Amino acid sequence: LVGESGSGKSVTVMTLMGLTRSPNAGFDGSARLRGEELVTAPDEKLEEIRGKEIAMIFQDPISSLSPVMRVGDQIVEQIRAHEKLSKSQAMDRAVDLMERVGIPRARDRARSYPHEFSGGMRQRVMIALALSLSPSVLIADEPTTALDVTIQAQILQEIKTLREQSDSGVIFVTHDLGVVADVADRVLVMYAGRVVEQGTLDEIFYDPQHPYTWGLLGSVTRMDRTPPRRLPAIPGLPPSLLNAPQGCHFRPRCPHAFDRCTEVPALEARVSGAPEHLDRCWLEVSEKRKRREVDGRIGLAAGAAA
Repeated sequence: LVGESGSGKSVTVMTLMGLTRSPNAGFDGSARLRGEELVTAPDEKLEEIRGKEIAMIFQDPISSLSPVMRVGDQIVEQIRAHEKLSKSQAMDRAVDLMERVGIPRARDRARSYPHEFSGGMRQRVMIALALSLSPSVLIADEPTTALDVTIQAQILQEIKTLREQSDSGVIFVTHDLGVVADVADRVLVMYAGRVVEQGTLDEIFYDPQHPYTWGLLGSVTRMDRTPPRRLPAIPGLPPSLLNAPQGCHFRPRCPHAFDRCTEVPALEARVSGAPEHLDRCWLEVSEKRKRREVDGRIGLAAGAAA
């Protein structure tokens, strides 16, 4: 799930977890897990699902972990809330999980408090906590934010390895297309609260259909081409969702906008032979491909030059 800050990625996944419920909140649409509706599920049902069926690695572990509980006790508490295990049995599992995510001297470190860990190690604790009940779906909300590149690579590798070992599905939230290329099978691109394109990794990276996706890809530094003097940037700023533009939300920033863009395009398949490659753009596929390919680059600046 990719998009710039403020596009609605975190709100979307928190809604799946039932963490955005409020008397003032309104919801539309549907999300199902094994046939169970999540958006309208009662709180009691979500308490059964949350943690056990769907778990989440939050963006900021220092504010997600309790500062007054040892990390081992926090993992134990979650395990015992869902399973009938003794405290010692739950602690053994917690230590095993901490070892699996690469925390050295796990039994000793289980007695430490969150502030006694580095940022990367706190994120590993969050991963262990999320995996403590072997969930079917693991949501990772920008888990590498504020970590240095070396630690980012280690955390990404841990998530990929654990996904393979546990056979869990992973929803990975990020604004970093390099991370997307490394971990994703399918990609959803969000802008201003809407999914504007979705498809396989290859479809999104090699045949993007929405001008916003072109802009994201065009702003990435690549080693296989001669760079321009400046990377192409998407003009303007994202809109306020309190005063969203009529029709396509990307219209005010899009150099390819035309009259029909004042209507909201459906999210549907437009590319022949790619029934699961969906986008929200009124331009014809042939016209999109002509506009986005200039000088071997993909990006809004290149498209505008066409």
